[in-house]
Amino acid sequence: MSRTGKKPVAVPAGVTAAIADGQLSVKGPKGTLSLPLADEVTYSIEEGSIAVKPANDSKRARAFWGMQRTLIQNLITGVTEGFSKKLLITGVGYRANAQGKTLKLQLGYSHDVDFAVPEGIEIKTPDNTTVEISGIDKQQVGQVAAEIRRWRKPEPYKGKGIKYAGEFIFRKEGKKK
Repeated sequence: MSRTGKKPVAVPAGVTAAIADGQLSVKGPKGTLSLPLADEVTYSIEEGSIAVKPANDSKRARAFWGMQRTLIQNLITGVTEGFSKKLLITGVGYRANAQGKTLKLQLGYSHDVDFAVPEGIEIKTPDNTTVEISGIDKQQVGQVAAEIRRWRKPEPYKGKGIKYAGEFIFRKEGKKK
């Protein structure tokens, strides 16, 4: 039994949820998000909450049960509060600068890296070494952060590169003399 799936998802005031054409759409103060519904799970919108139950007793239905409930919770959180990720840039001469719909990164290459910011994502650079990514879709925010980080992953010797805020880079020892 899924402990996560048993709990209904609370729908706060100012947020509306509707099921139509195999999609659950949630509308809130920050925007609208939708989720395709899985056949293995049944959904019901009650007064102030959304309940999720497995459609049958199969292993696949029980596996989808908790995941679908979490995806619905992410929709509700996204349209009310939004999601954000923070990247920290470490290295001599490594910088980031947000210019409109592009993020200009200087990462030690012979050229600057211009990253086009996708629709629905907002990128801020409070200083040269910090990049803040925010949006209403949790998956999209995480994907954009991963794509930016991929340009220069942190290396284990000096720790130079782009890392998530709060991420610990395990440092290796240098050669001993």
